[in-house]
Amino acid sequence: MIPRPLHLANEALAFLLEIAALAVLAWWGVRTGDGVLLKAVLGIGAPAVAAVVWGLFAAPKARVRLPLPAVLLVKLLVFGAATAALYGLDHPGLALGFAVIVVANTAIVSLDRDALVRNRA
Repeated sequence: MIPRPLHLANEALAFLLEIAALAVLAWWGVRTGDGVLLKAVLGIGAPAVAAVVWGLFAAPKARVRLPLPAVLLVKLLVFGAATAALYGLDHPGLALGFAVIVVANTAIVSLDRDALVRNRA
């Protein structure tokens, strides 16, 4: 288990990355769509779908409890979509940086939660 201050900082970073993913998906939707209606649908729909999927399957208090590999798959889909959106918006450096930070954060969160579960058992 990692020290409490690092745990809290990493959890805060995880939350910020989730918000950033939603913002990037909205940005992508607005920039990708042709015409006001499609821009609105994609700009609102893409982050809304990601938020619903996240809330159902990947959030700490998710409605559907999945095993860790399935949760990681959901995170891969949402963060992967945001990374692809950044790349599609012609920001490959931001996409790479975002992906690296997400992978590091997710690894630390996963290992920390696994250690917490082992210590409670």
